[in-house]
Amino acid sequence: MSRHSPVSDAAVAPSSAAAYEPPPKSGVRTSRLRSLEVVGREAYAIAKQSTLFYRDVLEVVPRPRPGGDVVVLVHGLFQTAGVLRPVREQIARETGAETASFSYATGPGVVRIADRLAELMRELPSGIRIHLVGHSVGGLVVRWFVQELGRDERVVQTISLGSPFSGTTHARYFPTQVGRDIVPGSRLLARLAAGARAGERVPHLSITATHDSVVPSGAVLSAGERLSIDGCGHNGLIYHRAVAREIVRRVQTIQAAAELCAGF
Repeated sequence: MSRHSPVSDAAVAPSSAAAYEPPPKSGVRTSRLRSLEVVGREAYAIAKQSTLFYRDVLEVVPRPRPGGDVVVLVHGLFQTAGVLRPVREQIARETGAETASFSYATGPGVVRIADRLAELMRELPSGIRIHLVGHSVGGLVVRWFVQELGRDERVVQTISLGSPFSGTTHARYFPTQVGRDIVPGSRLLARLAAGARAGERVPHLSITATHDSVVPSGAVLSAGERLSIDGCGHNGLIYHRAVAREIVRRVQTIQAAAELCAGF
């Protein structure tokens, strides 16, 4: 007669309730999927920038017609004007506006980059409307230009994309003037905030990203309008459809208003 060892319930059942892991709730799965989507978009944006980096390294200055529009785009750190080419082309295609850009090296502070912007602006004729758009540090540059470098009556609006108006803790990795400019609480940022609150005449739109790991908070000027892009990261702002649409819409709104005024 064969002998059989007794089999207890404990041998086939989990040893404790902690050993059982229920499947994640739908909300958790949705959050994980959203995070993966954001990472994917950001990786795509960085890859796209690498293919555009060597484009438009030289200054691009158009010759607009009198009464026309020029959109000047200023890139962020570790980039060139080439990374902004897709949005530049869409703006030109959908609004009929001319576009301008220049590239700068990483290192100089916001003031020096704004001086470089001023040089480009002097090459543009009078009697036109200028829209300034800046990504990341480029947004600080365009606001410094309109608030600190004198009144240029041609500038009708500024738009920033993920710009560190309240600074970023990542600035500690940049032992250069631009790093000192964007450290939280810097004198330059305080001056920009004070100038904006004082009622600067040039309207501003701050566009932010909900998943911006470079400027996770404070990417808004202390005055003006705000627009948040959901499910987007810092670099993804450059290529997000909603961002391009909003820039186009705002340029077209000013164009329409100018045409209306010209009819009277």
